[in-house]
Amino acid sequence: MVFDLKNIYRKVIFGESLLGVFINPFYISRRGLLRSIRTLAKTISGGRLLDVGCGGKPYKQLFFVEEYLGLDIETSGHDHSSSDIDVFYDGTTIPFENEHFDHVFSSEVFEHVFNLDELLSEINRVTKKNGTLLITLPFCWDEHEIPYDFARYSSFGIHNILGKHGYTIINSIKTTTYIATIFQMLAAYISQCVLPENRYARVALTPFFVSPFIIIGLTLSKVLPDNKRFYLNNAVLCKKL
Repeated sequence: MVFDLKNIYRKVIFGESLLGVFINPFYISRRGLLRSIRTLAKTISGGRLLDVGCGGKPYKQLFFVEEYLGLDIETSGHDHSSSDIDVFYDGTTIPFENEHFDHVFSSEVFEHVFNLDELLSEINRVTKKNGTLLITLPFCWDEHEIPYDFARYSSFGIHNILGKHGYTIINSIKTTTYIATIFQMLAAYISQCVLPENRYARVALTPFFVSPFIIIGLTLSKVLPDNKRFYLNNAVLCKKL
């Protein structure tokens, strides 16, 4: 039963169900990520996929591939008690031969990589020619997984880096509007800095003190003018040349 409850909670946290509005202080962020990944993943099918920084593989169900392998590093800013890792990465060499994968996916990982150029070179090496790379990474978010938090990338910055490593952009999505981003950050602040540190007390108080900011942010983002210059995350689909 405990295992089932953990799975249900995890699905809510990474999903967009109505329940998430009332228990997930990061609902706007997670909702934007899920929708963007789902949209971009529709073009990926068949073959082998490598999930770099896979953690618990929360988005695995969005990909229709023949083989889905998860890669993660042993030492990071979070424990791996709920992770589903197939292969560990030593921080230098991805342990697969050249052009082994048809697709590579990596979500909310690149900001934790100090040597991003080296990682992208390795990802390129293990990806087949014309293979796809789908990534998400934050533009606006507080420091997390401390001390393993090294960078934030604008859409222009990440496009430039990907181009230097032999990729051409197919599609790029900014996951939230300006106003939704503001209210998500307010909700995150209330949850992390105002509510009690006790986990159960925080969950109990979230519907009363955090959810209103999420609901207002989602509502206003539908009626106010859209502006994507201030946003939470980039989601980028590209192809190896």
